[in-house]
Amino acid sequence: MTLIQILINGILLGSMYGIAAAGLSLIFGTMRIIFIAQGTVIVFFAFLVYWLFVKAHIDPYLCLLIIVPFAFLVGLGLFYALFLRAAALEDKNVSLLIAVGLMYLIENAILKVWSASPRGINFSYQGAVLAGWGLRLSWVRIGLFALAMVSGLVVYLFLQKTRLGMAVRAAAEDMEATTLQGINSGWVCAVSFAVGIGLAGVAGVGMATVYSFDYQYGFTFALKALVALSLGGIGNVFGALAGGLLLGIIENLSDFYLSIGWTPAVTYGVFILVLIFLPHGLFGKRGVVKKA
Repeated sequence: MTLIQILINGILLGSMYGIAAAGLSLIFGTMRIIFIAQGTVIVFFAFLVYWLFVKAHIDPYLCLLIIVPFAFLVGLGLFYALFLRAAALEDKNVSLLIAVGLMYLIENAILKVWSASPRGINFSYQGAVLAGWGLRLSWVRIGLFALAMVSGLVVYLFLQKTRLGMAVRAAAEDMEATTLQGINSGWVCAVSFAVGIGLAGVAGVGMATVYSFDYQYGFTFALKALVALSLGGIGNVFGALAGGLLLGIIENLSDFYLSIGWTPAVTYGVFILVLIFLPHGLFGKRGVVKKA
């Protein structure tokens, strides 16, 4: 039962990585940049959840009703204020550098508003567990997994069943052809970016309910989301979600069979190996390898 417990806990842990990686994938699909500020944005929303819980006594999961719409609007605002012109440029390094600057801007804003002290939320059902068949599962982590699955389903329905979602998929395949069809590429990029930030809001709620966090945790979390993205396949939203679950399993297995100290080395070792031997990830599209 020990191995089953480790695998299940890994899946529950990895669900948050999956949400963050899915957001990265959506943004990459249209803008062709790795939005390195995603982790810091997630931490920012976690601090907002903390604030809502402490100041207004709002249950962390009810905060979703406030955080997710707010995150979507923040995404739209950030895109039009910072990324609209840069996204149209062929050189994507400009957008990447703006994202790096935004990351440090948000990080320092968090430091000034909330200080450097780690924060966490203690609520009544935080320690509740589901016990049976030799397993003990945290209800909070089960809730986090449910959030990831519901988020994935909503994104799937958006991409597959709505005209705007179909436009996002078309733009991810060929932005130039999409523009020639009369679709506003700027609006498509804005919506993709906003949905990606909306997923960051969901991940922020998850982070606030499970972890303690501080202003510096964002970059580390962004790197883990990037590992999950590479595992699943860059540009594949659902592959990214699966990559997050797989990363959680890898980290839990490493914690148990090696030690917690080895886990970062294992994580980034897997990252390097995937980029070398499976550059398209486990679920990404295979392309033709050009020989020099």
